[in-house]
Amino acid sequence: MATILIVDDKYAIRRTLGMFLKAHGHHNLEAASVEEAIQCLDGDEPLDLMITDMRIGSGDGMQLLAEASARGNAESIVMTAYGSIENAVQAMRLGAYDYLTKPINLDELLLRVNKVLEKKSLQEEVTRLRERLSGRSQLQDIVAQSNAMKQILQLVERIRNQDISVLIRGETGVGKEMIAQAVHTTSHRSGGPFVAINCATLPEELLDSELFGHVKGAFTGASQSRLGLFREANAGTLFLDEIGDVSPRLQAKLLRVLQEGEVRPVGGGAPAHVDVRLVAATNRDLEQMARSGAFRSDLMFRLNVLPIVVPPLRERREDIPPLIEHLLAQLRQRLGRPDLGLTPAAQRKLILYDWPGNIRQLENILERSFALYPGPLLDAMEIAIHTPSMSEDAPEDGGELPLAEVEARHIRQVLAAQDGNQVATARILGISRSTLRRKLLEMRVVGAALP
Repeated sequence: MATILIVDDKYAIRRTLGMFLKAHGHHNLEAASVEEAIQCLDGDEPLDLMITDMRIGSGDGMQLLAEASARGNAESIVMTAYGSIENAVQAMRLGAYDYLTKPINLDELLLRVNKVLEKKSLQEEVTRLRERLSGRSQLQDIVAQSNAMKQILQLVERIRNQDISVLIRGETGVGKEMIAQAVHTTSHRSGGPFVAINCATLPEELLDSELFGHVKGAFTGASQSRLGLFREANAGTLFLDEIGDVSPRLQAKLLRVLQEGEVRPVGGGAPAHVDVRLVAATNRDLEQMARSGAFRSDLMFRLNVLPIVVPPLRERREDIPPLIEHLLAQLRQRLGRPDLGLTPAAQRKLILYDWPGNIRQLENILERSFALYPGPLLDAMEIAIHTPSMSEDAPEDGGELPLAEVEARHIRQVLAAQDGNQVATARILGISRSTLRRKLLEMRVVGAALP
């Protein structure tokens, strides 16, 4: 079934064509003017084909063709009682697929419609195949020397034809969004959009509007309606990072979308159907949160149809050397420095470090080190990373360190590695900035500036 827009200023023609196409299984929209047609082109419902008259009241069908061509969201067939070679050529130049003269032979129209839809279907299939190949190429681009990462990529490949929710777990910086993108680009939804949002970065009201949209005037500053990310991701994938930070009220709304396949914008309005695959990620213990009542267990079960656990970098050190080479290749290209590299001692230092911030921290350290020491080869002493000595780690009396002291020393280490940047430190530690500030106050960290 295709969605077809019929544009003609005469009601009888619109009605006749609409009933005929509906009888052959198509869904129709109608417009009596260029303005109404443009509203349909810009509307929420995706169009497959537009059939338009060349003279639409006082409007010009050529203008409408230009508008449709600029949007690129539908094929066009032009019909007119004023047929001429010149008009046909001009219509084709503006993107029309075919040209018919009135009175319209309905059987001929159906033949032309079927040809257009067949062409569109073939184009979409080519796009899907290209995206699928791109997705497999992306899988090859993900560094996976360790058995754990190889198994994750094999799992992503196995579920490419299964339209199920995926929950990706792992510490901050392990590459959860990259895995989510691979899930999308290897699936049958690869021709659709991949839309991502970090749920921890927005307050509840703004996140509500971002996800579900809002109607004009729903709140102060809502000067125009917004579709929301669920509708923007229609026929594709929506990636919700840090799902554990979503409020209980929004958890209930997410559950409704998963159950009913509908979203209701902030401020009212009719619910809209969405066809979206949900991929979520978290670095938190959702099971523990569900037991404490902080996270809905029914939502967790809906999200956790297929769990993927990405190990931290310290548990897959065999991935560190190829990751270093991958990141160095990017730096060489970005800086125009093909000579950049690391000495064996520098590589060993990076491999032995525990990387609390995982891949994101590794990338940051490499970039900062080459900024501080232009190279071309960096030695171990030039790697801008703080590695505590044994004397720093050990308690003075030779006994075990208290847990609070271990945590405090770890926070100091990450804070120093991030040059005192609290936002980056909180992200690496997997906690909110307010939690980090509270811990710093409790620790009375000297020199840690608090805003």
